[in-house]
Amino acid sequence: MLRPIAALVITLVFAPLLHSSDDAPQQPGILTTEFLYEKAPFPECHASTIALTKAGLVAAWFGGTEEKHPDVGIWLSRHDGQSWTVPFEVANGVESPEKRYPCWNPVLFQMPSGPLLLFFKVGPSPSTWWGMLTRSTDAGVNWSKPQRLPDDIAGPIKNKPILLADGRLLCPSSTEDNGWRIHMEFTADAGETWKRTPALCDGKVQQAIQPTTFRHGEKLQALCRNRQSGKLWETWSDDGGQSWSKLELAPLPHPGSGIDGVTLNDGRHLLVYNHTTRGRSPLNVAVSEDGRAWQAALVLENQPGEYSYPAVIQTADGKVHITYTWKRQKIKHVTLDPTKLALQPIVDGRWPDSK
Repeated sequence: MLRPIAALVITLVFAPLLHSSDDAPQQPGILTTEFLYEKAPFPECHASTIALTKAGLVAAWFGGTEEKHPDVGIWLSRHDGQSWTVPFEVANGVESPEKRYPCWNPVLFQMPSGPLLLFFKVGPSPSTWWGMLTRSTDAGVNWSKPQRLPDDIAGPIKNKPILLADGRLLCPSSTEDNGWRIHMEFTADAGETWKRTPALCDGKVQQAIQPTTFRHGEKLQALCRNRQSGKLWETWSDDGGQSWSKLELAPLPHPGSGIDGVTLNDGRHLLVYNHTTRGRSPLNVAVSEDGRAWQAALVLENQPGEYSYPAVIQTADGKVHITYTWKRQKIKHVTLDPTKLALQPIVDGRWPDSK
């Protein structure tokens, strides 16, 4: 539980956010919508991540000329209690005056009594990239020199880690050098040393990447991006993530795009994903009691274009914060009250008609 002073600080930090809105759709549960910036020194952006620090929200993403271009770096913005700061670059793939590689898929995680971690990838492509880690002890203002992770460790590949009861971080990860294959990585010391599971699929018969994890009491669930089918993959663990069940198809449609989810304080599970088998619109929010039967909650975007690669957290005040790619031009931030969502069943994978 939060100490009263800490709770007051969080309330003050988020008060401006929760009482402001631009053009938030009139759907129950949505509190605010905004862009993290209006102008930036890069034309394209993608793959955002968000975390809560003692000083407020921090978000990061990769930005540059376009995905895979050598000038793509990791950019960051901090919420100061009133607005988001001007984006600034915190990492890049410069190795020498003659050699620079693109950066990919940042993932933020605030250690409860330690640094803010920023994982990211560097390399020519997802099949050849390597994992990197930098740390901040002042809520994202300053960052340590990035360190390269061990060769068989990529770090959390897109979605945030979860902190296990024994103090280890479980980092959902995957590789793309031999088909799409997921695995789990563990660190007990904020990224200094690592262990990992074997691949959980063969990359041929079953191809999956970018897991997002949910807690079900003592059990864990992962939903994964699927390369082959029009549905998400799911897998379960009964032993703290050391071993996982064979991948099975989940009941939700999937176009092969990134997803993210979070287990809420009330025990429900919230997923942000594209509820379609083609394209990256619409972008939807669904909620489940058990991780198997899902209910429609929100349509965040439904116009033509790309609305993708969400990141989602719940903060100590109970609010849910979602960031996502908006047409590769901006990063959008939506704040929800999960207790106010109007839920309707998703039957046979069909999103219910709007009333």
